[in-house]
Formats: sequence, C-alpha cells, structure tokens
Amino acid sequence: MSSDQASARPRGAGDALRAAFSSVTGWLTPGSGEQSDGSKGNRRASSQPSWLRRHWIVASVIVVTLVTVGGVGGWLFYLNSQLGNIDRVPLTLAESKRPPVTEGEELNILIAGADNGPGPSIAADVAADRWRAGSHRSDTIMILHLPADRETAYLVSIPRDSYVKLYDENGDYTYTDKINAAFSLYGPSGYISTIEHLTKLRMDHLAIIDWDGFKDVTQAIGGVRVFVPETFYDDSQNLRWKKGWQTLEGQQALQYVRTRHGLANGDFDRIARQQNFLRAMMAKLLSGGVTNSPTKLTSALKAITANLTVDDGWSNGDIRDLALSVRGINTDEVTFLTAPLGRYDTSDNGQSVVLLDPKKSKALWRALADGELDRYAARHSGDTLRKPDKVK
Repeated sequence: MSSDQASARPRGAGDALRAAFSSVTGWLTPGSGEQSDGSKGNRRASSQPSWLRRHWIVASVIVVTLVTVGGVGGWLFYLNSQLGNIDRVPLTLAESKRPPVTEGEELNILIAGADNGPGPSIAADVAADRWRAGSHRSDTIMILHLPADRETAYLVSIPRDSYVKLYDENGDYTYTDKINAAFSLYGPSGYISTIEHLTKLRMDHLAIIDWDGFKDVTQAIGGVRVFVPETFYDDSQNLRWKKGWQTLEGQQALQYVRTRHGLANGDFDRIARQQNFLRAMMAKLLSGGVTNSPTKLTSALKAITANLTVDDGWSNGDIRDLALSVRGINTDEVTFLTAPLGRYDTSDNGQSVVLLDPKKSKALWRALADGELDRYAARHSGDTLRKPDKVK
C-alpha cells in the first residue's frame, strides 16, 4: 500500500485519540522532537516511549474525566452563585428558650409555605426591624427530618388550624390560637419558637418558600403529573377538578396545592395534596428528563433559590453540601406523615379548630427524636400519605 493510500484510510477511534494525544504527549517522550544521530542514548529514548504513549487508553479516560469534572465544577460554580441569591433572616431567640441542639448529623428543617402578599419581602420586613403583623401568612407547615446517614427522609405536616400555644419572636408565650397565626403575628422567630414548644424538638434550620414562586419551579421542569381520583368542584377557586391523570404547572399547580374546599376532610386532604404534589415534583426533579437537561436543571435551580428565604445561620456551603448529600434519595425513601387528629372543635371566639391527639402527637415527636419514625408510621398508617392514585 502506498503512503498516499495509507493516509486516505479512514481512521478509527483509537487512531483519532492517538493523534489527539500526540501533540500533547510528544514533549513528555524522552528524545522527542530531536533528530536521531544513531547514538545509544537516542536509540534508547526511541525504544522506550513515555508512559502516556504506552498507556494512551488510560490517558484518554483521565482526560475525559477531567473534562467531565470541569463541567461539574462549572455547574457547582453556578450553583454557588445561585445560592448567593437566597434571602436570609436573623433569628432572635435566646438559647435558654430553645430545645437542645440536635446531636450528630441529624437535621430538622422547619419549612413554611408562605404567601408574601404585595408588599415587601419577608427578609425586607425582618431587616426593617419591624414585623407587620398579618402581612405574611404561612398556611403550610412542615418539618423535614433527615437522619445522619442521609439514606432516607421524613416530611411531617402540621395542620394550619391546629389549636396550640403561640410564642413570640422572643420565645415568650402569648396566647392560644391556630398555629398559622404564629408566623403571621410574630414572624420567622415566633414561628420557630411555636413549633419548638409544640414538639419539644430543635429546629436546626428554617426554609420559607414563596408559594407564588412555586409556579416558576413547575414551569421550569415542564409540569408535574398527578392523579385526581374523582371529579369535584372547588368553590373557593371557582375551579372544577376532573378525574384522571393531569400534568400541572404554573397557576394550575398552585391551585392544586391550595385546594381545600370540596375536599371531604378539609385541611387534612389539602395537606395530602401538598405532600402528593411534592412527591411527584421530587420524582420529576430527579428524573433524567431534568437532570440530563442543563436548561431545565438551571431554570429549576434559579426558580427555587429566587423564592427561598432561610435563617442567616445557614451558609451557602452548608446548603450545597446538604443538597449533594441527599441527591441519592428517591421518592420511595421519603415517608410523608401528618400530625394526628384528635378532634375538631370550636374556639372561644367561634373559630373552627383542630385539636391534635395529645398521646399520638407525643409519640410522633418522640419517634422523630429517637429515629423511630418507621415504626411510628407502621403503627399509624392512617397518618401517612397514600399512594399517588389514591390522594383526593
């Protein structure tokens, strides 16, 4: 075969990789780039190629890995930049008025689904050193418990109409009312103090999610698929829900998680819808359709961080590390629970309220503290989230 014919032969993947490496590795080869003068030293150099030439396949893998890591590093840089956009709020509670700090690597994160209203943001009102009572509401109250091994997660919802003792931003008792009044009247610190006194558990961090911004997340990931088991009408939103699987995003997704009227069990069915939607959204976020799409992934991240407020003791690095530590958890490893109903009642001022079951509630908070939530859930399956096609 002539040299012209040889040069015209199609090059395989190995040839291409060798060629790509030749310009980079040539200078690492002893004697490369030098004319052979027949000396012993040069003959030895030509007969013993460099490590990269002898192991070009391994070298190729190393370079590809470095490129991949570079891509991941770039995404982590973007992640860090977005975490810097998260609003922070200071907490004003004295340690003497709080439960002991959680031991080990376990975490309890108090989550508030908030309606910010048309005025300043939550962070802006806190920064102004004056909390405008009634300007912000949180009707969604959840405790996210993460065990030390980060292999499972537990999300416990507390009904907004739970009739409990309220505590202010200084951790002092004020009066008894619906639990959602704590955030509205006393802000983030009063909200944490009220939950800590109810559960006797330390809330390690606070995360406040603006429900209006929640619409942006669902749009970023292309909607979330849920099942409506029966057709019904929600007169508070003038909306009829039809039976069957539906993909919800934007305003319609927000209406789904806010639905309360037309549901047989009122706020408890509303909680089930919120948990069901979060479960479906988590599955969508972890799916290849999102994780393999840089556009969807970055849009979702931007939507989340833009509508999130956390306590000022939660650093960007800690949030990033936590996100990376739980990335392997799937929806089958998340247990959704609701604080147990004792009975419905009417307060002295005529409000319809929820009285939590004192015995079962104590058992729930103790199980959370002792890492026994699986056993609790097995004994009280009626307080756990039903299968996706069974949630009303």
